[in-house]
Formats: sequence, structure tokens, C-alpha cells
Amino acid sequence: MPKYNCFDNRELSWLKFNYRVLEEAQDKRVPLCEQLSFLSIFQSNLDEFYMVRVGSLFDMPEDERENKTYMTASEQLSAIFSESAGLLCEKDMTYMRLCKELKKHGVEIVDFHTISESEANYLERYFKSEIEPLLSPQIVGKKQPFPFLHNKAIYAVVVLEKKGSEKLGIVPCTSSVIPELIPLPGNKRRFILSEELILHFMPDIFSHHTIKSKTLIRIIRSADIDTEEDEITKEDDYRKAMENLIRKRSRLQPVKMEYSRLMDPAVISKLCKYLKLDEAQVFHSEAPLKLSFLSKVRDMLRHDKSLFFQRRVPQKPADIIPDRSIMEQIMERDRFLSFPYESMKPFLRLLKEASRSSEVVSIKMTLYRVAANSKVVEALIEAAENGKDVVVLVELRARFDEENNIEWSRRLEDAGCRIIYGLDKLKVHSKLCLITKKKDNQISYITQIGTGNYNEKTSEMYTDFSLMTADYDIGQEGSMVFNALCMGHTVSETKLLLVAPNCLQNKLIQMIDDEIIKVSAGKDAYIGVKVNSLTDKKLINKLIEASCAGVKIELIVRGTSCLVAGVPGASENITIRSIVGRFLEHHRIYIFGVGNEARVYISSADFMTRNTIRRVEVGVPILDDSIKERVLSMFRLMMQDNVKARIQKPDGTYHHVKTSGEEINSQEIFYEEAYKNAPRE
Repeated sequence: MPKYNCFDNRELSWLKFNYRVLEEAQDKRVPLCEQLSFLSIFQSNLDEFYMVRVGSLFDMPEDERENKTYMTASEQLSAIFSESAGLLCEKDMTYMRLCKELKKHGVEIVDFHTISESEANYLERYFKSEIEPLLSPQIVGKKQPFPFLHNKAIYAVVVLEKKGSEKLGIVPCTSSVIPELIPLPGNKRRFILSEELILHFMPDIFSHHTIKSKTLIRIIRSADIDTEEDEITKEDDYRKAMENLIRKRSRLQPVKMEYSRLMDPAVISKLCKYLKLDEAQVFHSEAPLKLSFLSKVRDMLRHDKSLFFQRRVPQKPADIIPDRSIMEQIMERDRFLSFPYESMKPFLRLLKEASRSSEVVSIKMTLYRVAANSKVVEALIEAAENGKDVVVLVELRARFDEENNIEWSRRLEDAGCRIIYGLDKLKVHSKLCLITKKKDNQISYITQIGTGNYNEKTSEMYTDFSLMTADYDIGQEGSMVFNALCMGHTVSETKLLLVAPNCLQNKLIQMIDDEIIKVSAGKDAYIGVKVNSLTDKKLINKLIEASCAGVKIELIVRGTSCLVAGVPGASENITIRSIVGRFLEHHRIYIFGVGNEARVYISSADFMTRNTIRRVEVGVPILDDSIKERVLSMFRLMMQDNVKARIQKPDGTYHHVKTSGEEINSQEIFYEEAYKNAPRE
């Protein structure tokens, strides 16, 4: 196949996605306090991107090129730093505008240039009595080496002069005992940030020196730990080895620094030397270096409902009878949940019921990310205590949830559950629950397969699907998956399920080929896919091939897309949309064909190589006609979204869909339908 100019770099495409998040903070149609949330999300997204993706690029061999745009690591890093500078300027302007809007509602973040003399005197007294005793200042010198700076913490840095020599003074500003926001007297809605207060009184802290300049800094450290290191995979106590590795992460190399005041380039150079940073990794910020305080500002304005999205509560599913056995209902026909529009409670009921049923002999489940006070784990513990055979695969390598999962694995094990930790080199990312029943010597299954984690909290914020079925063949293949995992390998062949790493990518390619064959036979052909990310080059090339053959392809890709749609002679029959709105779009849908012949799947797998061949993922066909039509109609509505959808142009940029006629916000419509269809008591 000839090479076409329709590939985008993964990292640069992700930065475009985060800009779409920032656009939500700039959109005046979004309520003010929700704009604040999107601004915070933008920053936390960017922090994690630097910790994970930028961190990994520094570990990449210089002569190695990524396989789509063929950029080296240094070329990618240079482009990332350049794009980041523009994004951070946009963030600063957005923050300044939002501060002006907050002031109209009586909330003000002040500095010493905007307060009265009496307020300044109050803050001086407050600093002397409440903050200064808690600080740990340090002057960097021969006997006081440059201190370790913690990831995402804020530090006040000053250039000190004494007797003609210069030194750096450093004071940590981030502390659990120092409030982020310090209220001014007489007005509980006027605040100064604690780091700004500390910075202002640096002359008092270093009273024996002359302060030439001062600033606040914040660093981001790499979090690119290798969970497949020999010391991990060979360690007898895997859980303990993971704990040791997590501790290493907090001390990895800095990859980014931001500072809040203009400093002498020589000082920046000195800080870079201490932190082993290139100056391209250093960014000036007009906005506060940490925006976590915005959540407190939101809380102050809770009384004004106009500043927030309309309150929405997950509804009871229309086709599940609340006061009847959920297991009996699933045995009759497949049941389906759509989060966050519908409640996760029916699934929790299923687990509770199974834990107490005399017919249930075992419950097997994969856990990737769970809530802090997980009802799912509670149900599994109850099942084990009731004598059921409970097997739980806890993936300890779920990034940034490792410690949480380690603790849950201990609790489950203490309750009598059998715990396994997955496979070497392969994370288990599938969302699979298998309930095995035995009655009159007959084995039957209830299988739940979803697109999102077993997490009550995220089920109210992420869009996801959950299928619960008593189909025997699906249950048998689910059992095969668990048996393979328990024995340390993966399934090599399936008939119904799509199971990575061996039976997903190849099956997707075959279904794309089937659509290409339809075109050549003069039949209607169609591919519709909704994923979070599209980076798998094999699948991208196959989609380009299908486009060239004349297959109509509609893709909804929330985040990264390494495929550029609409390029003449290559991807001209492909459209790509990204929906960024109130809820995080998370479900994965695969559609092949049209009409009654359409094959529809939901899955835990994005179209990324890490998902298709480097993880254990599970996709399931939707066999029930009514559920299939429901998924298809939801996909069609998302394709019509003209409020929160952006369409990708052939140059790789994204633009809001032009509104002609009625505005269609798919997420709001789905919620309205859930309210309308919910059974009334």
C-alpha cells in the first residue's frame, strides 16, 4: 500500500485533545463553575501527560523513530515543548478571564498590589503567627545541597545576596497543614494564595540577606516506571515488589518546570542545572502554578445553581424491574446499562444476589480501577464469606491506582477470595464478570462484559456500557478467559468474544476486510467505531485501505487519533469526530455492516496497539436485537451532535461542528431519555 500523508503524531494529537478540554473552560455556554472544573482538568491532564508520555520519551533510544510520522524522541520532545508553550499561554488567559467573572460573583483571588493597608497588616500578623513557624527554609550551599523537590509541589525560590556573593534560598510552600486559600478579614470570599503570601514575606524569612529576585516554581517528575522489570517479575512476593517500585516513582527525573515571576536567565539556568532540565522544559506562568484551589472556589458558590450544570442523577433502567430477581430477568433475556444515564445499582444487585444464591457456585471478576469505598468489593467479600468460590484478578499495574489496588487485594485475600495478578508483560484491562450456576446438575452462566471499570464513582461521570447476558456460549468463552488467566496464559481462539492479545486485532481486520469485499460485490458497506484513542497502525492502514475501496467509515475518537481523516486519495471516505463535554466519553463501540446484517460489539479496548495486542481485553457481540438497535441509535445520535462534537479536518485540526437548525447535545438528550423512560414507583 502506498504511503499517504494522513498520519499524526500520537503525542501532538493528544495535545490537540487537551486543547479541546481547555476550549470547554473558554466556552461561555458552559456554566462558570464548570468552566473552572475544565481548567483544572486541563492542568491535571497536562501534568499526567508529562509524567507518563514525556517521561517515556526521555527513555526512548535516540535512533528509534515512532512508526507513523517517523519522528525521533528528541524531535517529538521539541514539538511537545513548543506546543505546550502556546497551550499554557491560552491557559493563563483563560484563568485571567475566569477571575474577572468570579469577581462579579463576589469571589476574588488577590495579591499585595490589590489589598488595603489594613489587610496587608492583617496578613503580616497571620503569616508571623500561623505560617512562618511551619516553614522549613534553606539556603543552598556547600553544606546545604540543593534539596529534593517533590512532584507537583510548589516552592518559593529567591536569589540572595550577601557580601557580594549570591546564593539560592528555597522554601517549600505545599503542606497539608497550610491552607491553599487564606481569607482576608471581613470578607470570606476574598483570598490570597498561601504560596503568594509566603513569597511576599521572603525578605522576613531571609532577613540577613538582600533579595535580588524571587519566584515560585513547580516541577513535574517522570512517572514512567517499568512494571515488567526483572526485579518485579522474578520477585516471589509480587505485591511487595510493586510497592517498592511505586516508591521509586516519586524520585524519578524532573521533566518540566513552571515558574511564576520573570527571573534572570542566569537563575533559570542554575535551577535547570540542579534539576537536570533543559531550558526548553521550563515555562513561565501568569496563572497560579497549581489550580486545585478552584474546587474550593466552586464549593463557595454551590448556592447559585445557575453557575453549575443542571443536577443529573443516574436513573433506574427502563427494562429492569426493581423488585424482581435480577438474575431471573437476565436468564430471560439480555439486559443492558448505559452509564451515567442509568444507574450501576442493577449490577451491584446482581453481585449481591449471586453472593447469596444457593445456585451460584462461583464468581470470577477482573478489577482494574475501583472506587475508594467499593460496593463491588464488598459484594465479592460477602460472596467469599458465604462459601462461594470467588476468583478476582486484581491488576496492580493500573497506573496511579496501584496503591489502591494493592490494599483491595489484601482485603479480598483476607476474606477468602482467590487473588491473581495477571500475566507477565500483559496488563489485564478487560471488564469481565462471570457467575457460574449449577441446578439439577446443569451448568449455566451469567456473564457481564463492560466498557468501563467496576467503579461506582466513575459510573456517574463516564459514559460506558454494561451487558449482562445468560448466553451459554458467551459464558463458556468467558470461562475460557478466566481459566487461561488462572494458568498464566491467554486464549488462542474464540468464536464469539473478541479477546486480546490473540483474538481481537486479527478479528477486527477480518471484519474490515469483509466490508471491503461487500463494496467489490456492489453491496452497501459501513464501519462505525467509537473509541478513546486510535493509534494502532495495522488498524489505521486497514481503515485507509477500506476508505480507498469505497467503504463509508465514521469514527468517534475522543482523544488521540494518529489517523487524519478526509485526505484525498487515502482517507477521504473517513470522518473523525471528537466529543468533549460534561461527561467523559469512554464507551467503545464497533459496528460493521448495515441494516439487519450489522455486527455490533462493545469492548474495553481502544484501537491502540497496547490494547489490541499488549493487554487482555474483551469485546462482546450484541446479540439481542433491541439492545443492538439501542446501541446503533445512540451512535447515530452522537454522529449528529453539533454542540459538543468537533470534526477533524484534513490538516489534522479540529473545529466545532457548524450548527444549522436544532442544537443536538447527545449527552443531554441521553439523560433526558433516561429520565423519561425510568420506571415510576
